Amino acid sequence: MSDSIKIGHLYPLRTTPLQIDKSSRALQGKSTSSTEFHDLLESQVLKFSHHAEVRMEQRGITLQPESLTKIMRAVDDAASKGAKDSLIVFKDIAMIVNVPSRTVVTAMDGKQMQSNVFTQIDSAIILS
Repeated sequence: MSDSIKIGHLYPLRTTPLQIDKSSRALQGKSTSSTEFHDLLESQVLKFSHHAEVRMEQRGITLQPESLTKIMRAVDDAASKGAKDSLIVFKDIAMIVNVPSRTVVTAMDGKQMQSNVFTQIDSAIILS
């Protein structure tokens, strides 16, 4: 697979991947299961803040589907250990991820990582 994923084409933070209208007659009686499905879907999606999208575009950072899968697994691992804000380093990309909301807050490439201090994180994950 050589197709890269444009960050804005994923589920951006300002829109949700699934809208549930609880007042709809079609969902009455099923709102609990629909809400559970929505929560499950949201728990699997890695979102990107507007700031992260802008930084990735400025820095020419693109993610292949395989890379995105590895990063999502790392977020799952961080969540299972109770992490809140994690630094995820993958190849020459570093990302700060808010784990509970599964949102990439910012991203930088190898040049920006040099001589940089990462603050307000409680965990770090180094992926190969």
